[in-house]
Amino acid sequence: MILSASRRTDIPAFYSEWLLNRLKEGFVLVPNPRNPSHYSRVQLSPQTVDCIVFWTKNPKEIISKLDVISAMGYDFYIQFTLTPYGRDVEEYLPDKKDLIEVFLKLSAEIGSNRVIWRYDPVVFTDRMNVEYHLDCFEKMAGLLEGSTNRCIFSFLDLYARLKTPLQDLGVRDIQEEDMLRIGEGFSKIAKKHGIQLSTCCESVDLSRFGISHASCIDGNLIEELTGCSLRKKKDNGQRPGCGCMESVDIGSYDSCGNGCKYCYGVYSRERARVNRENHDPQSPVLFGSVPQDAVITERPVKSLKDGQMDFFHLI
Repeated sequence: MILSASRRTDIPAFYSEWLLNRLKEGFVLVPNPRNPSHYSRVQLSPQTVDCIVFWTKNPKEIISKLDVISAMGYDFYIQFTLTPYGRDVEEYLPDKKDLIEVFLKLSAEIGSNRVIWRYDPVVFTDRMNVEYHLDCFEKMAGLLEGSTNRCIFSFLDLYARLKTPLQDLGVRDIQEEDMLRIGEGFSKIAKKHGIQLSTCCESVDLSRFGISHASCIDGNLIEELTGCSLRKKKDNGQRPGCGCMESVDIGSYDSCGNGCKYCYGVYSRERARVNRENHDPQSPVLFGSVPQDAVITERPVKSLKDGQMDFFHLI
């Protein structure tokens, strides 16, 4: 299986010790988001986990643990979200200059092919307009040149429940004309800095600018990293337009502390704060305890590897 850690919360930033303990013990309990008294027991042995895909805005805490994870027999790559916003949008993140240094250090440690830059989402206001994003993307791409091979971006989906936390910023829907201008500009900048560009779950067609639709859980990249072909299956549990292959997510909602106002994974900041306080790195669950009447079901998982790839598939 492919292990996703995690679309629901920032495990590398806040729960890296817990993750390492789970890998050492070889299993994790994951509550059902719609029925929290039901848990899946997921086996985490290197024989069943073909690759770990990390999602994070600040991997500083996990960098020192990656050698251990690799030595245990796990392959991985990291989706690093790095945007140009300040604390009015991403309240508790470190200064972006510091995060760029973290990005460069991470890439030096594990290689540019294992670090995917996410400029995600593109937030649009009167101030953060097309020119703003083109200028920021140019500066960031220049600083990250050689430290990543790929960048994935998307435009903010202004869900109803996000309108209240974002209204003070004057966030508005982005028009297709502006999407096209950003797509064209980003494409020229990315090519100049040797970065492959794609979009995440976007219906707008930017292929005229050489921009493809992304597979964030990328079967082709995983085959490249592992040297094995995979039995790839599309993840039908994701949004329309998502190109990801199927994975198992071990995170939980309402547990991230980055404080991003556009976040879809935190429904209540107060609940997220309480959940983080109830986190135990030694526990089989991310936070809280497993109730006595919990229903625990073994999730059937197995390796998707389908044999070693030959030399001509690896070049």
